[in-house]
Amino acid sequence: MKLQAHHYLDKHNIPYEARSFSPETEKGAANVAHVLGFSERQAVKTLIFQVDTGECVLVMLGGDQNAISGNLKKAIGSRNIQMAKPEVVQETTGYVIGSIPAFGWQPEGFRTFLEASLLDEPILGTGAGQWGEEIMITPKHLIKASNAIVVNLTERDGTV
Repeated sequence: MKLQAHHYLDKHNIPYEARSFSPETEKGAANVAHVLGFSERQAVKTLIFQVDTGECVLVMLGGDQNAISGNLKKAIGSRNIQMAKPEVVQETTGYVIGSIPAFGWQPEGFRTFLEASLLDEPILGTGAGQWGEEIMITPKHLIKASNAIVVNLTERDGTV
């Protein structure tokens, strides 16, 4: 089954592997990683944050990671950010929370951030836009596909 995310990667000649898992699998990056046989760190969470200006941004973290609030605010350039509500996520991306692809839907100028430590992984898994479908892709190709800005979101940098 070819989804919009697959067509996007094909159109841009970006290599990937399409993988499927049972749609009965309980939601969550850890569960996807477990059923497909890769580490939770490699299961990319695609999170939409809303800025007080109305801008929405995509933030990609490993399934076992959480962003440090200060790092996220610094990267985005605003102190007033919050997770977007489900209806805002769907309106912004065209997808429901749970399998938002990291690419293929962003309008020109949309900002996407990728946690820097994910570059150390040999392969990453990201939602293909439909629960039960996953795209396996190298970090380099994920950056190319999503036009991501690589930033440190999870490690304290020592400055206050």
